[in-house]
Amino acid sequence: MGPRRRTAQEWLDAYGVCHTDPRNKALHWICVPVITACVLAFLTALPAPEAMRQAGLDWAVVATAAALLFYLRLSPRLAAGMAVAAGAMLAAIRWFDGAGIVPLWQAAAALFVAAWIGQFVGHAIEGKRPSFVDDLQFLLIGPMWLLADCYRRLGWWPG
Repeated sequence: MGPRRRTAQEWLDAYGVCHTDPRNKALHWICVPVITACVLAFLTALPAPEAMRQAGLDWAVVATAAALLFYLRLSPRLAAGMAVAAGAMLAAIRWFDGAGIVPLWQAAAALFVAAWIGQFVGHAIEGKRPSFVDDLQFLLIGPMWLLADCYRRLGWWPG
C-alpha cells in the first residue's frame, strides 16, 4: 500500500502556508493565471501530429485533460471550475493566435518571464520559498487555490 493521497483541502492548506502576505496573494492573483495561460499558449504553439490536428486537438488540450483528471481525483466541484477556466483560457489563446498581432510563443514568453518575476517578488516579500520547490505538483495547486478562494467567497467551498 502506497502513501495516502492528500485531499483537496490538504493541498490547499499546504499551499496557503506559503501564501499569507496580502501582497504576495495579490501578486499570485495576477501571476498564476498569466503563467497558466502562457504554459497553455506554449503547448498550443508546439507542432502536433496530423491526427491530433484533424481531431481538433493540440498539446494544450491534452495537457489540460491530464490536469483535469488530477483535479477530478481531488474534487469534482473544483475540477468543473478548472475546466471552465481552462476552456476560457484556451479560447482566448486561440483568438490571440488567430489575430496575428505577434507570434503566440513570443507573447507567451514575455508574459511568462514577467509573471515569474512577479511570483518571486511575492515570495521574497513573504519570506518563504515557493511551494513547488518541495513538490512540483504544487504547480497545479496554485490555480486551484485561487479557484477555491473564489468558491469560498461564494459559499461553495468550506474553509
